[in-house]
Amino acid sequence: MNAITKKIQLPDGREITLETGRLARQADGAVVVKMGDTMLLATVVARTEAGENVDYMPLSVDYREKYASAGRFPGGFFKREARPSDSEVLTSRLVDRALRPLFPDDYHAEVQVMVTLISADKNILPDALACLAASTAIAISDIPFNGPISEVKVGRVNGELIANPDADVLLDSDLDIMVAASIDNIMMVEGEMKEISEKDMVEAIKFAHEIIKIQCQAQIEFAGMVEKSKIKREYCHETNDLDFKQVMRDATYQKIYDMAIKGIANKKERKTILDTIKSEFVESLSDEEKEAKKMMIPRYYHDIEREAIRNATLDSKIRIDGRKLDEIRPIWTEVDYLPAAHGSAIFTRGETQSLTTVTLGTKLDEQIIDGAIFEGRSKFMLHYNFPPFSTGEVKRLMGTSRREVGHGNLALRALKFILPNPEDNHYTTRIVSDILESNGSSSMATVCAGTMALMDAGVKIKKPVSGIAMGLISDSKTNRYAVLSDILGDEDHLGDMDFKVCGTRDGITACQMDIKVDGMPYEILEQALEQAKAGRLHIMGEMMKTITEPRADFKPFVPRITQIKIPKEFIGAVIGPGGKVIQEMQRETGTTIVIEEVGEFGVIDIVASNVEAKDAVVERIKRICAVPEVGEIYKGKVKNITTFGAFIEILPGQDGLLHISEIEWRRLEKVEDALKVGDEVEVKLIDVDPKTGKLKLSRKVLLEKPANYQDQKPK
Repeated sequence: MNAITKKIQLPDGREITLETGRLARQADGAVVVKMGDTMLLATVVARTEAGENVDYMPLSVDYREKYASAGRFPGGFFKREARPSDSEVLTSRLVDRALRPLFPDDYHAEVQVMVTLISADKNILPDALACLAASTAIAISDIPFNGPISEVKVGRVNGELIANPDADVLLDSDLDIMVAASIDNIMMVEGEMKEISEKDMVEAIKFAHEIIKIQCQAQIEFAGMVEKSKIKREYCHETNDLDFKQVMRDATYQKIYDMAIKGIANKKERKTILDTIKSEFVESLSDEEKEAKKMMIPRYYHDIEREAIRNATLDSKIRIDGRKLDEIRPIWTEVDYLPAAHGSAIFTRGETQSLTTVTLGTKLDEQIIDGAIFEGRSKFMLHYNFPPFSTGEVKRLMGTSRREVGHGNLALRALKFILPNPEDNHYTTRIVSDILESNGSSSMATVCAGTMALMDAGVKIKKPVSGIAMGLISDSKTNRYAVLSDILGDEDHLGDMDFKVCGTRDGITACQMDIKVDGMPYEILEQALEQAKAGRLHIMGEMMKTITEPRADFKPFVPRITQIKIPKEFIGAVIGPGGKVIQEMQRETGTTIVIEEVGEFGVIDIVASNVEAKDAVVERIKRICAVPEVGEIYKGKVKNITTFGAFIEILPGQDGLLHISEIEWRRLEKVEDALKVGDEVEVKLIDVDPKTGKLKLSRKVLLEKPANYQDQKPK
């Protein structure tokens, strides 16, 4: 095979290899990216023609991990890869969001990008290479593309920034962000941080960009080595009539501009006005023109609407809902709205509303993670739901969407830093955000509502977190720009940036940025971060008016978890043969007991609805794990009677012999004269046989010796 290869050097000396010409040669573009033992195969195929009446970019990006890449079998009954995991969906979204803006605006042929993990080095994370692989596959094809681009994951350990850190290094990092960029421009940023400053955030992005420039240049040189990429395919996917567009602009632009200058807060009212302006223009056309221009009208009207609203904002510094550039929409909040939930909160900002709940569970409720690379359990989950009624729409429910997975993950990353330390928090925590209204920044509403619901549930969070979405409207011709705080859905759609920032009062904990404009200077990014900080603190102040700190205790119906540790050699005794002992404890006390081996200990979670039940289990476990000591007094139960004495269970599973001569001071003819099976008696451990370990007990030493005891001795 005539393989073509190209090597890329990272600053620390590690090497990335690009290769094409050996695998998947019928795809329009195919490349293997290798770093260490991690290998990704990326392919791209595009239809030769656009579909009928398609006026958008039908791009699909799928990232999948083969279990065989890590020498593992898939779980489940069928033992084969099925629907993508959340991790795969999130990586697909990262690649999609970086690629999508770089296809020509008038290119509407369906494009499918597939990135597959085919070999996995568990210490070299594949998500940091997926976008490089996808972009390279497109770059060496004949598909029109305004790339290349690449992504770099950035970590920071002891103040030192690291590109594409190994998995074990990332564990010690206070920064974990993914940055996507072309040679000239930052395209996307997403990640989590441990309260870093805005300055450190910009520094990390700049660091990533320098490495991305090297990777993009390598792609350009690599594509130059592939004959197919030198001539891009010709296409004509749009029919345009610029004279008609000008007629439409003359009829509608000023009306849209006037509406935008006026500032209308209600989303539906704005939409009604915009629809009316459009319909009035359409009604002015002849039937022949309506039919001939039916594909152009919505496309041109969108362009004119975008231009008019953006210009109105830049001219007046007033936004379409009447707010100033840095003004936050009105906020109202409430906690404990749902009386039966462990914790609940409503966060409403303008026309965006989240009803969020917190549920506290046990180890049995932990999420099992069974990916090709990552295995384990998670005791913190955040689920985001976006029903169609939240935007006044009717849509079929088709399961959890990629958007819902992505928004939920962003909120989870923002909040996980503030949860109590694992040693102080024995609960599995699930947050669910149901978006009841949406007009921009619903993921940030989830962060705010999630913080409040955690406090309402009594979870001892370290600090509250709030979030805000920033926008940008810019004009490269006049160098004018406006940074917008707390953007609306329309401002996201018509603007140049969607930059979500979450954090405490002391620093950023998560962010997500998508930039749709070329050449945004770092000065604008720095301004956006500072403006976001001011907005974030304002929002937090509004939240604190409702609840300032976690409740002193959980609500009465929240199960209480007590955690104790025992030496691991006693785990079997606590469980008992076939689980008999632990099941009996649960049945008698009404508790749930979960035990697992952690290092040299058995860690036991006791879930009880009342103190008495919890105390009973703790006492029973302590007795099971106790080591009998000579001289100690025990309260035991008669388990068996023989001619020479009784066997007393002084500790669970541990019997001792109470000889007939040690039962009472008086002489007994038979044991049954003093004891019967089931009696509870106090006994003292007087000796342990050093050879057999058998326990010798006495009851009479605890009884008062009769005055005439000598007379009772046999003569």
